[in-house]
Amino acid sequence: MKGNFSRTTGVSPQMIVTLLASVALAAPTYDTSSEKEAPILKYDRIQEDDGRYNYEFETGNGISHSQSGSPGDDTGAINKAGHYSYTAPDGTRVEMKFVANENGFQPESPLLPVAPEFPHPIPQFVLDQIAFAAEQDAARARGELSSEEGAYSYN
Repeated sequence: MKGNFSRTTGVSPQMIVTLLASVALAAPTYDTSSEKEAPILKYDRIQEDDGRYNYEFETGNGISHSQSGSPGDDTGAINKAGHYSYTAPDGTRVEMKFVANENGFQPESPLLPVAPEFPHPIPQFVLDQIAFAAEQDAARARGELSSEEGAYSYN
């Protein structure tokens, strides 16, 4: 073959240019008009020598965050509490309060999902059976029942 054909790869330069142009045209475009820099309206930070701190900031596009913290117990955990808010892309105002400590991150917001309540009360016969099984397990652990006595049967 004549022309600009690579013997090692079997690909012509025109094919490479065509592939690169296809990739460039297929690349997603992003609307960056809404991602402009927001002015910082407020920024306060206090750091104490004993590890306590407090900071707060607010931006021109409605983002705000405040947090305070202090050293916890001897485990090295830091106890934190704070609040942040912003406007979601759909226009919903998001406000979140939180506490973070040795028990983990505990957020509070009306926007967070809540587990549904149990749909109905547990029937008494089910509660009785659970209690009976627990009594049998305890008696078996004390040696008052053999492993066959009161054993569950699947017949």
